[in-house]
Amino acid sequence: MAQNALLPDLLDLTGAAVKPAEALLDVAVKRVRETVSAEGRVSAALLEDNQTAAHGLAWLATYVESLRQMQKWAEGLQAKGQLGEMEQLIHQIAFGEYLWQIYGGIQMNQGEVVRLQDIGLSQDDARGLMTPEVMTLCEKGNTQAARLALVTRMQDGKAEITFGKTGLEEELEMIREQFRRYAVEKVMPFAHEWHLKDELIPMEVIEELAEMGVFGLTIPEEFGGFGLSKASMVVVSEELSRGYIGVGSLGTRSEIAAELILAGGTDAQKEHWLPKLASAEILPTAVFTEPNTGSDLGSLRTRAVKNAEGDYEITGNKTWITHAARTHVMTLLARTNPDSTDHKGLSMFLAEKTPGTDEAPFPTEGMTGGEIEVLGYRGMKEYELAFDAFKVKGENLLGSDEGQGFKQLMQTFEAARIQTAARAIGVAQSALDVGLQYAEDRKQFGKALIDFPRVASKLAMMAVEIMVARQLTYFSAWEKDNDRRCDLEAGMAKLLGARVAWAAADNALQIHGGNGFALEYQISRILCDARILNIFEGAAEIQAQVIARRLLG
Repeated sequence: MAQNALLPDLLDLTGAAVKPAEALLDVAVKRVRETVSAEGRVSAALLEDNQTAAHGLAWLATYVESLRQMQKWAEGLQAKGQLGEMEQLIHQIAFGEYLWQIYGGIQMNQGEVVRLQDIGLSQDDARGLMTPEVMTLCEKGNTQAARLALVTRMQDGKAEITFGKTGLEEELEMIREQFRRYAVEKVMPFAHEWHLKDELIPMEVIEELAEMGVFGLTIPEEFGGFGLSKASMVVVSEELSRGYIGVGSLGTRSEIAAELILAGGTDAQKEHWLPKLASAEILPTAVFTEPNTGSDLGSLRTRAVKNAEGDYEITGNKTWITHAARTHVMTLLARTNPDSTDHKGLSMFLAEKTPGTDEAPFPTEGMTGGEIEVLGYRGMKEYELAFDAFKVKGENLLGSDEGQGFKQLMQTFEAARIQTAARAIGVAQSALDVGLQYAEDRKQFGKALIDFPRVASKLAMMAVEIMVARQLTYFSAWEKDNDRRCDLEAGMAKLLGARVAWAAADNALQIHGGNGFALEYQISRILCDARILNIFEGAAEIQAQVIARRLLG
């Protein structure tokens, strides 16, 4: 079956298909730029008026970059003699599906499909895609035979950590194995109970992860960290999130705090805070969002007033603060210039607090808080916080200069979004794991669910899109590790990864049927956990807007 499903000269076909897609994207950028420009410049008002076109352009660019990275992945495996049948099927199906979606309509989410005409492209423009290679892949790439052949290989390869070789170097795969073992032994047996009881992840887990270096993974060695790559952070986040997104997210706040201090802190701040973050002697939380602002950080109202002693007093409200009760320090964004009405008057603080207990979650004078009950992503809990003349030492103003907070925060978004994309891959892989196992075990009408083509096809597409999102995420991490601006690539990885995680969880629950709707089954938790990924670290709509602005210059 697999031999018949595989196309001959596959990498030649897919390689030749990338250029027509790139050419179409070039035309699309030009058309959308013409639509949203006034007096030779991109207009924010016109961009907002033409949001469907702009966001459609972002998705088209994400798909084209995905094809580029999949081709790079396949060629890399071929050069190492590692391009097996499973990898070829994944590659073929990915190209067949994504090329067809580019031509016929890209699924931004369940209810929104963006088509080429929405981006200002005509039928004549679309005909540029109709090369023999593209047409062959569209007609014969993603077939039922190919999907069933892939699932057969997946069943044969269940002992492997991932379905399909990732293409990463051996050192990173060794890190993956280490954290996969930890997740299987110390996270997966307990994650569902933590979720159902809405419990905080035990401190024992945090201490064990600290010993494994999770909180100092990318902090330079001179400050007590391991000085490893962002790619290593991706692999660790991916495997821990595969066990439970809460555990995979424990390092996120440390990553954000370290990025803020490394990029914007004084030498004294780096020497004081980074070793403590790396060892998990202190746990940080990010305190940015406010009840009435959401993604509009420039409209923050929480204010910081400098007193006669040179310290600050913080007054205002914050919301959606993850892991707030247990932590020792807050990276807190507040307005130091009361006359400003935009991001220019914001400053970042390293605001110290006392970790709370179950009985007194917020014992520090000047702050109170309450838990927000949530569907998923429960292991660290979410909180609303209120500050009333909350005191912060003057020396804890990040960088020692007021008005730099928004700029400092923007410098962390690349790493944060890369890590969120990695968490999405982990959640998607978890959905595939439980969906595949259930499809093999559950018998209906005299045979296993996996023997029904539509069930098998769901599993195949999960594996394919997980690999696509994975390669896009690895690429963004690689760009970051090589000191290249990668907000575009990180945004694309997060945008696609979040959609893939939700689709995987939704389809895995569908495979479970009614049982998937029962709280006792893990997939009910995975579905709830997957849903947040399209919202935090930049909602999908915000993410598409950011990508579009970068593309349009």
